[in-house]
Amino acid sequence: MKLRTLGKSGLQVSEIGLGCWQLGNDFGTIEDERANQILAAADDNGINFWDTADVYGGGKSETRIASHKSEHSSNRLIATKVGRDGALYPDGYTKDRVKSNIEGSLKRLDVDAIDLIQLHCVPTEVLMAGDLLAWMEDFQKDGLIKEFGVSVETLEEALFAVTHPKLTSIQTIFNIFRQDHITELFPKAIEHDVGIIVRLPLASGVLSGKFKTDQQFEEGDHRNYNKDGAFFSVGETFSGIPFDKAVAFADQLKAWTPEGYSLAQMSMRWLLDQPAVSTVITGASRPSQVAENASVSDLASLSPELHKKLSKFYFESVKEHIRGVM
Repeated sequence: MKLRTLGKSGLQVSEIGLGCWQLGNDFGTIEDERANQILAAADDNGINFWDTADVYGGGKSETRIASHKSEHSSNRLIATKVGRDGALYPDGYTKDRVKSNIEGSLKRLDVDAIDLIQLHCVPTEVLMAGDLLAWMEDFQKDGLIKEFGVSVETLEEALFAVTHPKLTSIQTIFNIFRQDHITELFPKAIEHDVGIIVRLPLASGVLSGKFKTDQQFEEGDHRNYNKDGAFFSVGETFSGIPFDKAVAFADQLKAWTPEGYSLAQMSMRWLLDQPAVSTVITGASRPSQVAENASVSDLASLSPELHKKLSKFYFESVKEHIRGVM
C-alpha cells in the first residue's frame, strides 16, 4: 500500500482508506464477526486511514473500531466527524454542544485526542459563519483534537474552507461522475496545502458496474430511501444522477476498462491519478472487497488518452444529469 501526505499535517495516510459508515448498520445489518473481519482485512492490506462519524449507527461504528484496535495494535489514523447529530443539526450549534459531541467520540473511540475531526456536512450558512472553524482551533489548542478538516456537500463550501490557515483536509464527493473539482478546487488545495479525502468514489456503488436497473436495496439503505433526495442531499446518493441513468453510464464505461482492470478498479485508479488526492475512502461489506479496493494502490496509472476520454464523457454526457448543488 502506497502512502501520501495528508495536507499540512505531514501525516502519512494510505492511498486507499476505509469508510466505516456501513459498520453502523446504516446499509443493512453487519454482524460483529463480519465487522471485525472487515477491520482486520484493512489492517492486513495496509489501510491505515479509517473514516467514521459520531452518527454512524448512533456511535456503533466508533465503538466497533475501538473494540478492534484494543485487540490489534497498529499505526492507524482514525478520522471521525461532528455536526450531523440531532443535538446540533441544523441550527443547534453552540461551542459547548459541539465539544460535548467530540467528547462522546473520544469515549467511544477510547482515545485521548481525535486524530482528525471533520465538520460533517453542516449547513452552508453555518460553515461560512466561521464560528465552527474557530472552535476547532480552540479544541486543537486544548488537546481534544490533533487535526481538523471539513466534509462538504458542495464545491462552494469546499472553496470557502480551503483557504483556512489551520485546515488539514477537505472530504468531498469526487468520482468519474463528478469531475469539476479538478479545475475548480484542486489547484487551490495544492496551493494551501490542504489534503483531499475522496468520498463516494464509486458513486454509491454504481461505478462497480455490478448494478442492474431493477436492483433492490434494503429498506434502511440510503440507496433505497434517498435515491431522489427525500431525506438528505440528493448528491450524496449515486452522485445525484437518476439511478437508471447512472447504471446506463456505468455499463457504457465497462467497455473502456484497461485489460486486467474491473470498472471499480479503473474508477478508483482514475482518482489516485489526481495529484491533489490524499486518500480515497471506500466502504466494504465483506473482507474480500477491502482487499480488492486496496489492490488499486499498486495498479498502473491510466493512460493520458483514457483520461481525456473520461473527461469528455463527463462534460458532454454526464454532467447535465446531476441533480442538486454540486
